[in-house]
Amino acid sequence: MGLGDADDAAVWRLDEERALVVTTDFFTPVVDDPYDYGAIAAANALSDIYAMGAQPFLALNVAALPPDLPPEIGSAILRGGAEKTLEAGAALAGGHSVQDAEPKYGLIALGFLDPSRMLTKNGAREGDALVLTKPLGSGAVTTAFIRDLVKPQHLDEAVKWMKRLNKGAGELAVQFGLKGATDISGFSLLGHAFEMAAASKVKMRFSFAQLPLLPGAEEYAQEWVFPGGSSDNKLYYDKHVDFSPAIDEASQMLMYDAQTSGGLLLCVPKTKLDYFMAQGSQAGLDLWIVGEVLQGGGIEVV
Repeated sequence: MGLGDADDAAVWRLDEERALVVTTDFFTPVVDDPYDYGAIAAANALSDIYAMGAQPFLALNVAALPPDLPPEIGSAILRGGAEKTLEAGAALAGGHSVQDAEPKYGLIALGFLDPSRMLTKNGAREGDALVLTKPLGSGAVTTAFIRDLVKPQHLDEAVKWMKRLNKGAGELAVQFGLKGATDISGFSLLGHAFEMAAASKVKMRFSFAQLPLLPGAEEYAQEWVFPGGSSDNKLYYDKHVDFSPAIDEASQMLMYDAQTSGGLLLCVPKTKLDYFMAQGSQAGLDLWIVGEVLQGGGIEVV
């Protein structure tokens, strides 16, 4: 699985019982605290491993740091990434760094999965419920921070969620034998959902009222505080989405908001849904039922 499949990671079958999953991701800082930045970047990179139903086992640093950056800042970035990788149960075994005017950091991450239990974007089936594992709005909140508009409690909550691994949700999805999943990142909820709908040849219907939002996200949306990527998402995907007239443009943009280290979007068969939600709650996971998979194509938001 590679470029032709447009899935969350590359997959190479090793034998009948094992496949190797490989991904990479890195970006510029979204917060001031260097440790948090490193942890968020690592969680974001590892998310693609969980989105495929795999367990990470090895990672390498990818870093571009200014030559005049104080050593303690670069050290904190790398420590944030290392400790998040350790939390995931993987080994951080080196990497590569170059000099650059603006900091950039992330990981190359590798994982293993059972090919018969792989999660993919083409695994959505008519009748599935759509379950989201993190609230939306990190793009709006972090942009408010960049513009000196954010309330500290809103940024703190966003950082907490961005640092959270999708480990538990990914493991639960594999335990229940789910087939369809993706992680929500820069292409937004609607962008990644459309990729799934197109790959699976189905239609996805979301209920805006059921979507979890980060504290402050609606406030910043009404002030039109979004990263540039959110507008790009709307320009590219809007022709595939049918919104209810009751949903205003700011609310629509929250569904196009470019996310950093967002949650997983899981397709759960209705016959498994109640038990899936109960087991997730028992395990301390946050899960929201946000829509359903229907016959047809494209995206509908009601």
